[in-house]
Amino acid sequence: MDGKAKILVADDEKEIRQILGMVLGEEGYEAVMARDGQEAVQLASEDIDLYILDVNMPGMSGFAAGMEIRKTCYAPIMFLTAYSGEADKKMGFEAGADDYLVKPFSNGELLLRVKALLRRSREYARMQCRTSGREEGDELAYKDLRLDTDRQSVWKGGELIVLTYTEYRILELLIRHRKKIYSLDNIYQSIWEDEAVGDTTIMVHIKNIRKKLGDDSRNPRYIKTAWGKGYYVE
Repeated sequence: MDGKAKILVADDEKEIRQILGMVLGEEGYEAVMARDGQEAVQLASEDIDLYILDVNMPGMSGFAAGMEIRKTCYAPIMFLTAYSGEADKKMGFEAGADDYLVKPFSNGELLLRVKALLRRSREYARMQCRTSGREEGDELAYKDLRLDTDRQSVWKGGELIVLTYTEYRILELLIRHRKKIYSLDNIYQSIWEDEAVGDTTIMVHIKNIRKKLGDDSRNPRYIKTAWGKGYYVE
């Protein structure tokens, strides 16, 4: 999948678009270029396997574009930014990011992250854009939640809850293994088969899942907190 993947790159600087296009092309990827956030949203489709969005673009920022794309598409999103603060990373993950790369970065680091994101999503093949209809598939049920594992979609009652690729993986993992307490490292390693990159990433994803499910973090109904240990589902 990696060598044939289609990657959308959005950056308002022509030189950066050219460099990223060349680097990705040399690795066998098909690069689709967008000059700003608005064009990235217009080019978003079920054929895109990964989005690389610069944060600081005029008009529609990368964060805004990512949030708009995330409304209908599940493909992984990586943000490029010059800001490395925890608050900035938190904002990126809340906007639907699966990864966050701080400038300046090497071409090698970019490619490693691209390959990791594509590898993580390989078992889903290509992340499909959400359609208005619902097709039945294998399901996991928990309280009033239903997870359609074929389409990687979550239903609460009759309402479709739109989760990111990463958020869905975390929720499915916990529901499949009820009562098992997963530490932050356990969650990261179980899903991505990789070393954890820090507490903030997983904690923000858990917060986002709870928010989308309408859950109270102080008295959660779905994902419980085992203080000092991790998270679990009863």
